[in-house]
Amino acid sequence: MIASLNKSKKINITATNPGPRGGIWSKINFQKKEIIVIAGSDVQGLQYAIYDYSKEILDIDPLQYWTGKEIIPKTSIDLFDFTNRTIAPPIVPLLCYFENDVDELANYRGDLLEYDWESYTEMINSLVRLRYNAIQIFDMLGRPEFFIRPEYKELTDYKVNVAYVEKMIDYAQKKGMKVAIDFALGYQIHPMSADKATCWKDYKEDWITAWRYYLEKTPLRKTDIFILRPRHQVWDWEYESSCGEEKIAVFNEVYKAFGDLVDENKPNADKVLVCYSDGMEMWNDGFRPPKDWIVAWSDHGFGDFEHLPNTTDGYSFGTYMHAGYWLNHTVHNPYPEKVETVMKDMFHTYDADKFCLVNGQNFRPFLLNLEAYSEVCNNPDNFEASSFYQEWTKRYFNDSSSQHAIASMKSLHEAQKERIGYVQHLWEIREAISYLSDSPIQRPGKSPVPHDYKRVENDLEHVKVVEELIDLSAQEASKGLKAATENKVFYHDYIYLPTVLYQDLIRFERTLHQMSVLKKQYEDAPTTTLLSEIKALLPKAKLQLEQIYQNRKSGDKAIKWDNWYNPEIRRPNNGFPTFEMLEKITSNLNSKS
Repeated sequence: MIASLNKSKKINITATNPGPRGGIWSKINFQKKEIIVIAGSDVQGLQYAIYDYSKEILDIDPLQYWTGKEIIPKTSIDLFDFTNRTIAPPIVPLLCYFENDVDELANYRGDLLEYDWESYTEMINSLVRLRYNAIQIFDMLGRPEFFIRPEYKELTDYKVNVAYVEKMIDYAQKKGMKVAIDFALGYQIHPMSADKATCWKDYKEDWITAWRYYLEKTPLRKTDIFILRPRHQVWDWEYESSCGEEKIAVFNEVYKAFGDLVDENKPNADKVLVCYSDGMEMWNDGFRPPKDWIVAWSDHGFGDFEHLPNTTDGYSFGTYMHAGYWLNHTVHNPYPEKVETVMKDMFHTYDADKFCLVNGQNFRPFLLNLEAYSEVCNNPDNFEASSFYQEWTKRYFNDSSSQHAIASMKSLHEAQKERIGYVQHLWEIREAISYLSDSPIQRPGKSPVPHDYKRVENDLEHVKVVEELIDLSAQEASKGLKAATENKVFYHDYIYLPTVLYQDLIRFERTLHQMSVLKKQYEDAPTTTLLSEIKALLPKAKLQLEQIYQNRKSGDKAIKWDNWYNPEIRRPNNGFPTFEMLEKITSNLNSKS
């Protein structure tokens, strides 16, 4: 029927017009009736045309599962309330979601560190509606932390479910997504000893054998996009050779060897070099994979770049960006303005529009940034941050609530300058507690370090500024919540609750800082008065910690997300303050009496 309508010139769509991943909406007269034609140049183009129509004309939220947006019934007249449209293919041909640091999403119901099927499939469904056409599966392959680090071993006896991994891959591909895999060698799906990951020249065959095993004996044989980082191949840190190699020379060989293996097994597959962290310095110092690799330049975690390429050297370039980062894992950092300015600059200056990998962390808190990256990668010329903010918030809230939501999120962003976020403050709290209890600072996955007042002193001023901004953010969020007339539960859970959780943490940290300043004064000139002043703040700190636990455990209004913020199943990076820690402080202070 579509072919017939096209042949008779009633519609105009071919495989090349508008092109792959493009489509049309048309209203035409057909057999004495007005009908709606939605079509695509290919299957994905049809998908996007349908999803766009559903969003814009039917008012169906592409993130509805996560937002709970109320659906308003439409009349038949509403269905025809549009002008004919050609939907151009996205500018970025490969927009890939990175499932990384997913603990809350994988823990809040079902088996720990494994998505329940509903959460996973609904995540894929929403990503496809937002034009993400690939997913990099990472955590679900069994990252080394899950089965090696004590913090995770205390949580659960982790075992990767290989059959479930294959089921996940199959579902993503069935929905039209390519599956990307970073062929790191530490996954529990087939782990290699970390000792062999520090000397390419001695263990080259072990690396190649492990990669070949992935491709022949595991679900990773279904990989569509092959990713590799020029780093340690088991742990996510810099490659430091244990046998005197120069790392650029090593990875020039590694990428050739791995690329040949990919070509042997999956000819014409996409291959992506993710220049994460020191990988960018290596590029600028002369590291070069074979020319058929896409080079993905990495942000520093919060949407900006610490390094820029000194040349693209004729390579296809893309980006690796963060919608959320491990340092703000619990509370999002909304930054559509960064998405606009930084991505447009990367597109215009470096032609870095061949690939975009977006790290969504545990997905649900980072919906706004995830959609912003989708929009800018679809059509950068049409993406404008302030308009995006207005459209996104008015999709859910009335005009008054929308403006308060935007003001709140902008203050929340201001509070997280210089790579600061909720999880970073957990580390700062750990520093203060260690100083107040005269105990070493425990570090997840690493050896302890001595406590030091200078560490605390470095945090004093910026936390004071953060408190002012978070208070402002919470005030605006509260005003918007009071003004909300629809989707009030989503307003509470996405706009208001994160500011409250952040505010709770900062208030607790500020009290610990007051105690630390007094303790330093006491160390310099001991008096019973100073010691009493420090002790007098302990009840306040305890009440604030109780508030942190209470608000995290009560959490969302939507029953669906019950248990999401439970401290017991959080991601253990940077730890979490406990009442036992306060008891240690009390005991330490009492010992000085």
